[in-house]
Amino acid sequence: MRANYPELAKTIASLTEGETDAVALMATIACEVHHADDGFHWTGFYRVTGPETLKIGPYQGGHGCLVIPFSRGVCGAAARTGEIQRVADVNAFAGHIACAATTRSELVIPVHDGRGRLIAVFDIDSDLPDYFSAADAEMLQSILDATFAQVAS
Repeated sequence: MRANYPELAKTIASLTEGETDAVALMATIACEVHHADDGFHWTGFYRVTGPETLKIGPYQGGHGCLVIPFSRGVCGAAARTGEIQRVADVNAFAGHIACAATTRSELVIPVHDGRGRLIAVFDIDSDLPDYFSAADAEMLQSILDATFAQVAS
């Protein structure tokens, strides 16, 4: 089953209405998005916790890496460049960090608070190659933007 983004957006908006705590929002989004698509095998956030440093936040799936510097991996690239990273084959991505050996493709979206500051990246891994489309990235970015606009850290 592929994600039904209009329905997912409505559900997340309903569950998070009025909430301003970033971690609570991350936990809710990670859960809802993870269960919305059978191809999403790891879904979660890496939070900006210091200069050029991401640490694992709320997630669904197997274990994740605890710390990722901005200089490494797909998550680091998204944080460093501020651009969505849609990777069809993680083995072809220079510097990919293999937190799970089964991951084949990855989508990472920068997350900004209501003031426009980078607070996290949203990472989704799939065990299927070339799983993520431009539409996945666009719809998820829209959900994240709408949700985290409530946060003023």
